[in-house]
Amino acid sequence: MRPSNNTRKNLFVTASLILPIGLYAVFVLWPYLETFGYSFTDWSGVAPPSRFVGLQNYTALFHDNVFLTALWHNLLMLLVLPVVTIVLALFFAFMLNVGGRGGSAGIRGVRGSTFYRVAFFFPQVLSVAILIIMFQAAYRSDSAGLLNGVAIKLGLTDAAHPLPWLADPNAVLWCILAIMVWQWVGFYMVLFSAAMQSIPKEIFEAALLDGARRGQTFRRVTVPLLWDSVQTAWVYLSIAAMDGFALVASLTQGSSYGGGPDHHSEVLATYLMRNFLSLGKAGYACAMGVVIFAITLVLSLIMLRFTRRDSVEY
Repeated sequence: MRPSNNTRKNLFVTASLILPIGLYAVFVLWPYLETFGYSFTDWSGVAPPSRFVGLQNYTALFHDNVFLTALWHNLLMLLVLPVVTIVLALFFAFMLNVGGRGGSAGIRGVRGSTFYRVAFFFPQVLSVAILIIMFQAAYRSDSAGLLNGVAIKLGLTDAAHPLPWLADPNAVLWCILAIMVWQWVGFYMVLFSAAMQSIPKEIFEAALLDGARRGQTFRRVTVPLLWDSVQTAWVYLSIAAMDGFALVASLTQGSSYGGGPDHHSEVLATYLMRNFLSLGKAGYACAMGVVIFAITLVLSLIMLRFTRRDSVEY
């Protein structure tokens, strides 16, 4: 008896999925499981683990002042990065699509919107290495630095007393956050702009005819209709906020992998790598990785739960 078309189709789909699922299990799921297992050992990262230590690594984490400082920095980034990036991206997308008024053209973006789209998206096409080189020059702590040059021209300081920027304990983390916002605003502006273009222009025209101002149109029409996109952006930016490794490790001072001055820019990823590669405490670093994974997962679920809204139909 020959198999039916549905049976052949199911066999084909199953056979097609075996290889990708197997690769995913080997290269993604298995390393996660190994990390979880090593977190209960005294693994040095070189020889195989020799001793099971139970929850000792996890207990030590929450008595480690540097880890707690890095955790606080990541939580601060988690609060600031999504909020600032999404607000700016929404505002720019609104202005580039429906921010212009007047004339017979009806709803349109501000003049020069095509140029602004390219300019805002430009940081997204740059690699992290190029960003690091650019901001090393911008944040130089002498009068040759771009920001110090601007500050001197504006009279905020003088050439004899340039601002330290990345060497300033009170400013270094905010400098890193400014780069991350600058890097991501353009991408989410394009995401929101694409979603906004799918909204019928008649909705915005009706709001204008009813006498709504730009701010009211933005709050009461644009944001509710783009809420699904905002929710997605919030989750991905939250994940980005729990990282920050490349920028901190390359731009800040520190014994290895940055984090200076005096751990004022330390994030969980840099402290993890320092323990794993420099201090030979790989089991401790694995415990840290499990904690980062758990925090990211829980916060993502919380964000999805508390930003959930009914879909707005139009």
